[in-house]
Amino acid sequence: MKTLLRLIVFLPLGLVLIAFALANRHPVTVGIDPFASLQPSGGMALPLFVVVFATLMLGVLIGGFASWIGQGRHRRAARQARAEVERLRADAISARAPADR
Repeated sequence: MKTLLRLIVFLPLGLVLIAFALANRHPVTVGIDPFASLQPSGGMALPLFVVVFATLMLGVLIGGFASWIGQGRHRRAARQARAEVERLRADAISARAPADR
């Protein structure tokens, strides 16, 4: 069922991305100098779809990193709770040992 659902979602998405890439093959000049818009000094010519896909990937990476940083306190609390559970489990086992003899 999951495989069929993935196929239903990702196949059309892949076809749309391929169509977008084929429709936007014309080169655009990407420059890093904001003051020289007519003649960018550090620019390079790339197909538009490469620029768009690279920007999307960079956005996903930055968003994932920001989310990971934001959830740090929850991961720390989970680690502390696990350590507390292990400590209490060890205490319970040690308290049970003399009663079993």
